[in-house]
Amino acid sequence: MTTYNQPIPFSVTFAAGAIAGISEILTMYPLDVVKTRVQLQDNTAVGVDRYNGTLDCFKKIIKNEGFSRLYRGITAPILMEAPKRATKFAANDEWGKLYKTFFGATQMTQSISILTGATAGATESFIVVPFELVKIRLQDKASAGKYTGMIDVIQKTIKAEGVLAMYNGLESTLWRHIIWNAGYFGVIYQVKSLLPKRDTKQGQMMNDLTAGSIGGTFGTMLNTPADVVKSRIQNTVRVKGVIPKYNWTLPSIAMVAREEGFAALYKGFLPKVLRLGPGGGILLVVYTSVVDFYKQRREEKALAI
Repeated sequence: MTTYNQPIPFSVTFAAGAIAGISEILTMYPLDVVKTRVQLQDNTAVGVDRYNGTLDCFKKIIKNEGFSRLYRGITAPILMEAPKRATKFAANDEWGKLYKTFFGATQMTQSISILTGATAGATESFIVVPFELVKIRLQDKASAGKYTGMIDVIQKTIKAEGVLAMYNGLESTLWRHIIWNAGYFGVIYQVKSLLPKRDTKQGQMMNDLTAGSIGGTFGTMLNTPADVVKSRIQNTVRVKGVIPKYNWTLPSIAMVAREEGFAALYKGFLPKVLRLGPGGGILLVVYTSVVDFYKQRREEKALAI
C-alpha cells in the first residue's frame, strides 16, 4: 500500500521547520547583528558609533568590541528559531490545507500561497515577540553594559516596565511577519512553477535553493520598513506616563521618513537581504530535505509490511 499521497503529520512539519531555522541562524546570525545596529542608528550617531554601511559596521564591531560581539544575543534567537521556523512552516502547511478546503481548491494556487503565508506569519508573530525584544536589546551597543545576558534582559525589562513589556512591538512584528511570509511563500510558488522540473535530488535541491533565495529577497524588500521601526519600538524602554517616540508601525514609518528621509526606512537592508535571501534558500532546502527524508522512510516501512 502506497503512502506517498498521505498528508505529512503536523509533528513532522514542525520538526522540519525547527531544524531548518536553527541551521539558518547558525549560518547567518552576524548579519542580523549588523542589520540591527544599522537600523537603530539615527542622525545623532557620530564617530565610532556611526556606521557608514554594512562593511563599515562589521569592521567597527570587530575592531572596537571584538569578533565575539557579532554573536552577542544569539541565545535568544537559537531558542526562538526552533519554535519560530517550526511554526512558520507547520502553520503554512496547516493553513494551506484549511484554505484549499475553504475555497474548494484541489491544489495550491498563487493567491492561496500568499494568503497562507500571510496567515502563517501572523501566527508566527505571537511566538517570536519576546525573543526578538531580548535579542535587539542585547545587540544594541548602547545597552551593551546594561545587560549581562538573556535572563538579565528579561528580569530588568519586567521589573522596570512590567510583564506586558515583553510584548512591546507585537503590532509591528505582525506587520513584519505577515508581509515577509506572504512575499516569501507567494514567490516560492511562482518561481517553482517557472523552473524546469528536476529528476535528481540535487536538481530539486537547487530549485528549492533558487526559489527560497528569491522568495527571501522579495519578502525582505517588502518588509524592511516595518522591520526598521520594529527594532526601534522594541529597543525603547517604556516609562510610565511618557509616550514613546516610536510606538505604532505606520506613524513610526512616517516619522522616520520625515525626519531621516525615505532611504532611512531601508537602513540595514543589505545585511538583512544578504541574510534572508540565501537564508530563505537554506530554510527551504533544509525543510524540504527533512520532509523528504520522512517520506522516504515512510515508504520503506510501507513496502516492508
